[in-house]
Amino acid sequence: MNTPNLSPLFRGSRFFTLHSSLFTLIFSLFALSSSMAQNIQLHYDFGSNIYTGEEGKRQNVTVTLEQFKADGLGSWYYFVDVDMSSKFVESAYTEISREFNFRKQSPFAAHIEYDGGLSRNGSFQQAALLGAAYNGHNADFSTTFSVQLMYKQFFKSYDDTHSYASAQLTGVWSTTFANKRCTFAGFIDFWRGEKANGHGCLVILSEPQFWYNFTPHFSVGTEWEFSNNFIYNQDPNSTKTFFWNPTVAVKWNL
Repeated sequence: MNTPNLSPLFRGSRFFTLHSSLFTLIFSLFALSSSMAQNIQLHYDFGSNIYTGEEGKRQNVTVTLEQFKADGLGSWYYFVDVDMSSKFVESAYTEISREFNFRKQSPFAAHIEYDGGLSRNGSFQQAALLGAAYNGHNADFSTTFSVQLMYKQFFKSYDDTHSYASAQLTGVWSTTFANKRCTFAGFIDFWRGEKANGHGCLVILSEPQFWYNFTPHFSVGTEWEFSNNFIYNQDPNSTKTFFWNPTVAVKWNL
């Protein structure tokens, strides 16, 4: 999902041996959240098989909890990505957002968001976002979309990070077709990031998903993560910045 393989945009310098404490925290969150989440996804990631040098230590298994809930004022959305290896819970990354509609049935909304998480090998740099969203859908809500333009503030999280201002443009879409058997959904983000040397860069991240819905609850599919200047390249002899990381996945819709 949206969890980077410890990008320099998100890495910290300290080594956290989270072991059982993080394991307990994550699965406590799972127990509390699963009753509310719209869906639970299990992904097997092939990135480390494709880029054996640059992403040799990338996790293979990710569990994702995701929820969207509309109310009279707007909507809540969150997801939590939990990356696992055969020995550890490697990391947990979350994005939580709240939208307030400008007026009833208006497509415009104010958008507030928090991004952050923990990793066994460091941390993800925290960020807060504030901006506006334009949301739309067709008559039966089988197709939905959102475009968001936001101010993004990164915070100093650990010794080799610092706070800086940025901006982010996000597009989100979902469409269900073929008599509700197929769903194509995903997002694309553009934001200004900073590399480990402090130089600014354009970060691009997109994660389209395709699902075949065997029942209203159970789906099998794939996610393709495309990114540039997002993933930390583990090979010191490689200057590669663009990566394609596909998964195979199952999803249970609650």
